[in-house]
Amino acid sequence: MEKKKKLNQPTKSEPESDIWAFLTCRGTKSTFVCISLFALVVRLAVAIHPYSGAATPPKFGDYEAQRHWMEITINLPVKEWYRNSSTNDLSYWGLDYPPLTAYQSYLHGLLLKFFDPSSVSLFTSRGYESYIGKLLMRWTVLSSDLLIFFPAVLYFVTAYYSKKPIGEKSSMAWHIAMVLLNPCLILIDHGHFQYNCISLGLTIAAVAAIFSDRDLVGSVFFSLALNHKQMSAYYAPAFFGYLLGKCLRRRNPAFEISKLGLVVLGTFAIVWLPYLYSADASLEVLSRLAPFERGIYEDYVANFWCTTSILVKWKRLFATQLLKLLSLAATISTFLPSMIQLILLPTKQSFLYGMLNCSFSFYLFSFQVHEKSILLPLLPASLLAVEEPFIFRWLIYYALLSMFPLLRRDDLILPYIALYGLFVLLYYAPGRRTDTRENNFFGSTLQSLLLTSSLILHIIYMTVTPPEKYPFLSEAIIMLFSFSQFVLISIYSNSKQCALSKQDQVDIKKKSL
Repeated sequence: MEKKKKLNQPTKSEPESDIWAFLTCRGTKSTFVCISLFALVVRLAVAIHPYSGAATPPKFGDYEAQRHWMEITINLPVKEWYRNSSTNDLSYWGLDYPPLTAYQSYLHGLLLKFFDPSSVSLFTSRGYESYIGKLLMRWTVLSSDLLIFFPAVLYFVTAYYSKKPIGEKSSMAWHIAMVLLNPCLILIDHGHFQYNCISLGLTIAAVAAIFSDRDLVGSVFFSLALNHKQMSAYYAPAFFGYLLGKCLRRRNPAFEISKLGLVVLGTFAIVWLPYLYSADASLEVLSRLAPFERGIYEDYVANFWCTTSILVKWKRLFATQLLKLLSLAATISTFLPSMIQLILLPTKQSFLYGMLNCSFSFYLFSFQVHEKSILLPLLPASLLAVEEPFIFRWLIYYALLSMFPLLRRDDLILPYIALYGLFVLLYYAPGRRTDTRENNFFGSTLQSLLLTSSLILHIIYMTVTPPEKYPFLSEAIIMLFSFSQFVLISIYSNSKQCALSKQDQVDIKKKSL
């Protein structure tokens, strides 16, 4: 049993070859600054490439959506940002994120208006793609990374490693690199063009606060994340279960729960203040956050509904109302075991596994999921990279594969290949955390076969024209392949959280004896 237990544990490389320990010994802040500067250069290199919808009228793409939101928020009163009118046509990239995204768009719009007023002028700026406009737009993403995501990662590693033995801190530099140089996040935010770094950064800050035992601060940060992107709700069951479980173990549970509730409600009230003057105004915003009219899925996303639609034509056979109920039931039933375990035994390590499990439940089974939503399970996987290096690497590989068709449409093949290669080099750099499961002969052979298959799929997608009868055959195969790996990772992560809960129960019994 002891040997079997050791097989599943990550091991450290020999100290003399540990380049990450060399960085770490210079101190947390120095290490972080060095890696951050490199991460900044990588982001700048990706930003010079094309973006979503470049020069493709009439609606262009995500870049135009973000620019249009700046145009709307700069030129219209706050009460009209979510309202369909002659000056705000919601069918043309209407705001469909919570108010914090709108405020962010307003602030970024001020920057664009100052340097290039034409880029946010009402009506006439649609499809605006001047050099200075594109440069300013790229800088808004970069500044969001530097002001929110980077400090949040520093806060997390400081909290995460504060109580670790000195021997385990040698992994810190590698861990920072894995989070800051996540190729999927960089390609989507700085290539495709989005601001996921804000909501994910706020979530990391919330996790860091919880690891520092500042639950109220964590609740504020997570409430802000929810108010920036509603997809942050992927983590809500984990936060709810962990914080409720901690409150129930305090001397006065009702008081502790009330404190958390007031903090959350207060944060929401401040963010939503301009829309609380009437029920209709609030409902106007809420109706924009749930785009049920788009159907249960779009494109070829590697989740349950889209993958199984090859056999079961969900959109044809079932009404939208029934599909909403089915997806809700499937999502709740799959995240509920993880949430209950956190309520019963709220440990910090289980909390990270709970975030991974709950986010996978939403990604695989919720209504209207996008390819980019795989960034949400990737976040807790990156925070767990030291404990689960193999799982993190495997998820990165297939998250990249699942997004490959989207990134190819954006002409981002070169940065895709470069970031893929950079990730492999950093992951396998001497002194990294390793997992003995990677050295198992059967496992290594299977991994090699799967990775070879993935490489072949990349080549086929770029070089082979599909038959006219099945124009999206390549996308469907990539979707199936990625979905199978996501399911396996989700099963493993759930079983790992369950094993941790059982071990915690044993430890508690031993202490009581």
